[in-house]
Amino acid sequence: MAVENKYFKLFYRNKYFGLIIVILSVVIIISMNKLLNFIELIPESIKNANHTSDAIVVLTGGSNRLKRGLELLTEKKAKKLFISGVYRGNDVRRLLQVQKHKPTEVVCCIQLGYTATSTAGNALESAIWIRKNNFNSIILVTANYHMPRSLLLFRQIMPKIIVIPHPVFPAKFEPSKWWARPRTVWLITSEFIKYTISSTEWWFKGVWANPNKSNDTS
Repeated sequence: MAVENKYFKLFYRNKYFGLIIVILSVVIIISMNKLLNFIELIPESIKNANHTSDAIVVLTGGSNRLKRGLELLTEKKAKKLFISGVYRGNDVRRLLQVQKHKPTEVVCCIQLGYTATSTAGNALESAIWIRKNNFNSIILVTANYHMPRSLLLFRQIMPKIIVIPHPVFPAKFEPSKWWARPRTVWLITSEFIKYTISSTEWWFKGVWANPNKSNDTS
């Protein structure tokens, strides 16, 4: 016990101790503020339900995403549907069978992307398909907690394309009570970290690509 008190006194008397506490406090406050701002970006409703576009893009990762994408296609919200991040070995008819959707209705209007293994990969894969088809607008379908990062990356990679968010809402995810559910806390924290990394990464890429951009104050 005496040894512990000795080391504690040495650490406490260190001239940098106060500075360390201040820095840590500032970092925590800033991080919490940014986290709360990020939570506000997570949609709680669909604001553009009646919009139409050139195409629908669905990001794999949840069955409700594909189901909603097929519904939008059937409702003629767009003429084409692109599903990004599909496992190799799956095809359109197999996916439609899983979703209990009649292939004859929409099979001609669906294309699959097999290369994406991340959200950035989804954006790149989709951008190639969109450019190839000369589309100008898309409806983006993914989970609501995944939408902020998806929008960030899609708009960074395709700045001239109109991206209309169309979130789906997982049953066990409640952003309004995020602190009360461990799974929701984990999802939000994970997405917040990835969102921060993605935005920082793209900022650095922009500065390196255009060094004068960081000095532009106009």
